[in-house]
Amino acid sequence: MVKLSEQTGAHTNRMIRAIRWIRLFAHIGVALIAVGIVFPRVSVQRRAAITGWWARKLLRILNILLSVHGARPAKAARNLIVAANHISWVDIFVINAAQPARFIAKAEIRDWPIAGWLCEKSGTIFIRRTRRSDTAKINETMHKVMAEGSTIGFFPEGTTTAGDKLLKFHTSLFEPAVANSATIAPAAIGYRASDGESTNAAAFIGELSFAESVARIISAKSMIAEITFAPQIDATGMTRRELALTSEAAIAQILHVPLPHAQLRIGTDGALATN
Repeated sequence: MVKLSEQTGAHTNRMIRAIRWIRLFAHIGVALIAVGIVFPRVSVQRRAAITGWWARKLLRILNILLSVHGARPAKAARNLIVAANHISWVDIFVINAAQPARFIAKAEIRDWPIAGWLCEKSGTIFIRRTRRSDTAKINETMHKVMAEGSTIGFFPEGTTTAGDKLLKFHTSLFEPAVANSATIAPAAIGYRASDGESTNAAAFIGELSFAESVARIISAKSMIAEITFAPQIDATGMTRRELALTSEAAIAQILHVPLPHAQLRIGTDGALATN
């Protein structure tokens, strides 16, 4: 079990915080120009390169050091879906810094001021989980996106945690991977303070607002964002439940946390199953 420190680490002084805010707003301005003017005129591969660059620079502005481990997918990987545990809004940029992707997100985000427009223009795939009719639409959209050479990213827990546990994965989110015979790259994300201890400074949970979360991260002296890729899983011939369970197990093993199921066993054929 991961033990999270209640301390967010040493805080920066007021001047450094002000500089970070200025740099952050300037970087958001760059994103607005990129997705509004540049993206419509460049290739999918160029968009991915810009996305990766923007994410890496954002992490630097926030003084978050990226540490990538494990079976990192090839840069030119195709038909790839990154499935990760979810702690913070920063997770999106941690994944993009390591493997640029187009994310699946709840449709409500499209209505957010500025951020919703940015997400839509940058290629986010919006889904209404309460509408079953959206499943066929998402399958078709994901097929088209992966055929273009883009990687897709999503958080199968459906919500964030403090990083000290793993929630049950929503199996319905794996249906498009099965339908498109995609390859799943399970990824475990965690955050540490500069002294190496686990920290909850990045956790976006509870009643914390987005603005408060950003301010909390900017106030932290420094952090390390770790992303560890488990071996990739070929979805061909698997059910969405099998794919979800296998991905869960891979991420839980890396995080050293219990599986979210009360009982889990390995069958004689090596397949995962629940009692």
